[in-house]
Amino acid sequence: PGLQPEPIAPNLGQLSDTVRETGSDVGLATDGDADRLGVVDEKGEFISTLHTFALLALYLLEVRGERGPLVKTTNGSTMLDRLGEIFSIPVHETPIGFKYVAPMMMSEKALMGGEESGGYGFRNHVLERDGILAAIYLLDFMVGLDKKPSELMEYLFSKVGPHYYDRLDVKIPLEQHQEVTARIGRDIPDRLGGTQLARLDTQDGFRFILKDGTWLLIRFSGTEPLVRIYAESHSPEVVKKLLEEGRKLAGL
Repeated sequence: PGLQPEPIAPNLGQLSDTVRETGSDVGLATDGDADRLGVVDEKGEFISTLHTFALLALYLLEVRGERGPLVKTTNGSTMLDRLGEIFSIPVHETPIGFKYVAPMMMSEKALMGGEESGGYGFRNHVLERDGILAAIYLLDFMVGLDKKPSELMEYLFSKVGPHYYDRLDVKIPLEQHQEVTARIGRDIPDRLGGTQLARLDTQDGFRFILKDGTWLLIRFSGTEPLVRIYAESHSPEVVKKLLEEGRKLAGL
């Protein structure tokens, strides 16, 4: 009670401060059982879990020269799809949860699988998330290219284009879940963030996929009384706008 074990930006203020104060090249954090990784760059800025996933995939594909499918979840980044196109590898998608990712990794002999919560699994290793191995791979990426994390991000964007991401968690009583679900289902918009809706995916929540590749996902947490709202786009301003539109769609 009172602990915040998830290695994400709101919980890593002390790490960010320490990186700045010590002039460190990178800050690394895991949760208690070390299956999730959080990364802070040399400026003390948090690197989102989706960007970390894409960085690790680029490392395996380009630096190590490995090939194999990637497995992402419904709230995974389109950066992985772009890497799939660049390196001519398939990218598979599952519902949210590593319990779905691991079987897909096994059946497809995937190079890597991961999820938005910061858990990444790798081929030729235990078929489970491993934050420590992910951290070692990221450090090797930095050493191999002689780049700090912010420079690795620039390098990633030079390959896949700029991508920005954020998530909004809103507490909601369990008894309101059906009401919120019905409200979203009644009011499917034609446009979000100023861009036309391409399709709606309801595999795990409501994922609005727009014509420019931008997406917004609204779903209930499987472990906490929360509505999670996720968005990825080509600018941080659009991401912020999408999150607010998602909140309004859910009536929160």
